Amino acid sequence: MALSKQERRQRIKYRIRKKISGTPERPRLCVFRSNKNIFVQLIDDVNGKTLVATSSRVKEISEQKVTKTEQAALVGKAIAEKAKAAGINDVVFDRNGYLYHGRVKSLAEAAREGGLNF
Repeated sequence: MALSKQERRQRIKYRIRKKISGTPERPRLCVFRSNKNIFVQLIDDVNGKTLVATSSRVKEISEQKVTKTEQAALVGKAIAEKAKAAGINDVVFDRNGYLYHGRVKSLAEAAREGGLNF
């Protein structure tokens, strides 16, 4: 029997998380994508702390009438600015089981343009 979408994503997620982990010097940039919004966190897995977080529900981003892909790019720029303010330049990208396509890709590219290295 075929896997459901959630089960498939969960397996991919576990496969990715076996290989990558965030440190205080190089935190993990974790993406969560819902149907309406996109959420991003910089996570230090050693201490189990979220260092910086933002989402498309932030007032400045949610007020703009743009497509979800453009909204993801705005979130990518926002997380890059917050990371720079916190003194973080290098991150490990965790796509969280989602395909590197569409909203996830536009967020990653915008974060790179904002100055994050991954």
